[in-house]
Amino acid sequence: MDAAVEWFEVGPEEVGERLDRLLARRLDVSRSAARRMIEGGLVLVGGEEATPSHKARAGERVEARIVEEGLTAEEIPVPVVFEDEHLLVVDKPAGLVVHPGAGNRSGTLVNALLHKGISGGEDPERPGIVHRLDRDTSGLMVAAKDEEAYSGLVAALSARRVERIYRALAVGTGLPVTGTVDSPVGRDPENPTLMAAGVGKPAVTHFEVIHEAAGYTMLTVRLETGRTHQIRVHLSAIGCPIYADPLYGEPVPGRRLWLHAERLAFTHPVTGEAMQFEAPIPEDLREAARMLDPRFAA
Repeated sequence: MDAAVEWFEVGPEEVGERLDRLLARRLDVSRSAARRMIEGGLVLVGGEEATPSHKARAGERVEARIVEEGLTAEEIPVPVVFEDEHLLVVDKPAGLVVHPGAGNRSGTLVNALLHKGISGGEDPERPGIVHRLDRDTSGLMVAAKDEEAYSGLVAALSARRVERIYRALAVGTGLPVTGTVDSPVGRDPENPTLMAAGVGKPAVTHFEVIHEAAGYTMLTVRLETGRTHQIRVHLSAIGCPIYADPLYGEPVPGRRLWLHAERLAFTHPVTGEAMQFEAPIPEDLREAARMLDPRFAA
């Protein structure tokens, strides 16, 4: 097994945070995976082993030894909306990470789809993955099963020929009926664990208001580009963060990020057939919206 070391220094805003929580966020892994790394002696703080409950101090150097293992197929239930010999479209459940990361080798969408033959691309950690959804975002994704499909889908995404429509519930009202947010998205220079608008690569998000009620707005959102956390960052930047967004808005106990990839359309990269798919709004999101106002019943 190969190993690599990743390190970072504790920032002022991270002082007092538990080590397992800090490591999970910094390495983009689950908290349980971070805890296993710490308890396994793979994490050093100031050159010494620490406990998961260690409280971070400003300027501390945290080193994590990442042990890379081969990926394995796992029996994880993921609804398959469409499948042929070249690609498949899935309805990703909320809470499922798309691909393995440092210290998190299992329990991902890639592990769930390996037995389906996903393939393509140069990254062995992300076979067949051409785009992704955040851990807590549910909805439609397409993955490739061969190099031809992979290359064709990547080219279509780059040329902005893949239609990705989301449903989002935002905090706040007063948005125009239709609008566009055209602002770069990149790493926040003041907090590199987050993304920010106004820096980085070009990013364009289009939205349309469906309904307003009780201080909230239901939207359809269309991505023209696909930067990390793009919708979340853009809506927050215009003063209407997504409901229950713990990073760019306000967390809501017992609720998850109200964002769902509702529609996906593209031209099949091998057959040339026009493909279009829809995924219904999950019941947990419907219930959360109804609790805010019955008029949000989707």
